Amino acid sequence: MPSQFKYTLIALGTVILASYIGVQNPSVISPEGYELVWNEEFDYKGILNPEYWTFEEGFIRNMEMQYYQSENAKVRNGKLVIRAKRERVKNPAFDPESENWRKNRPMADYTSASITTKGKKEFTYGIFEFRARFDPQEGLWPAIWTLGTERPWPENGEIDILEFFRIEDVPTMVTNVVWLDENGEQNLHDSKTPLHHFLTQDPDWAKKFHIWKLEWTEEHIKIYIDDELFNEVALTDTYQPDGFNPFQAPHYILINLAIGAGGGDPSNTRFPRKFEVDYVRVFQKVR
Repeated sequence: MPSQFKYTLIALGTVILASYIGVQNPSVISPEGYELVWNEEFDYKGILNPEYWTFEEGFIRNMEMQYYQSENAKVRNGKLVIRAKRERVKNPAFDPESENWRKNRPMADYTSASITTKGKKEFTYGIFEFRARFDPQEGLWPAIWTLGTERPWPENGEIDILEFFRIEDVPTMVTNVVWLDENGEQNLHDSKTPLHHFLTQDPDWAKKFHIWKLEWTEEHIKIYIDDELFNEVALTDTYQPDGFNPFQAPHYILINLAIGAGGGDPSNTRFPRKFEVDYVRVFQKVR
């Protein structure tokens, strides 16, 4: 083998390996006063990087229709692709005598995927950027969000950066910040924006990738879509009855594509459908 060709292969292999294990992309520009602390560019192919991501398996939350499985999430053409499918799969946890909705369904009629960084990549404060594109068809409920690592839900705090579902049959973009109020009940600080808002700006909006951004500091949480502010919460307002503030503690990232429940009725939607994420980037203040 000619030495020049050999060294080219070695260099190429080094780039691929560095990309897979998460070496920061030098072309990423950090916001002023911040530095890139973690990024997932999905610049490899096939199985998701197990150093970053864990799959949720089975029926998980909200009495949704899909069975989550790892087969429905792959990296293709430099992007995370989660595919929602109409297919029947057996529920291995099925128990006909159970009253738990996760166990008393013998089959699922749909499959999809949900991935998290829980136990692998967790952060307190920062600017989180996600470049993504979703399919606004009825029945689909794409989401990018965070959960706190301490305490059970909702005491752990939840930040919904991207959610899209039906509200009174209106396709709606939703952002949420969730914690316990002074009465010990769930407090939901949300924004609800009809998809029409985005389509009036660009009729092809849903066909394109867009940037969802969470700005989480010691003072506030702000959620943006393409630099337009949609939700803002002061952290002085998020203390819970016992004095714990779930937004002064670590959170992990979740990305999923649900079917049914808030997403609406999928029965007239053609499958498969997909939810794509181009990158995930986390910046924190330079110390």
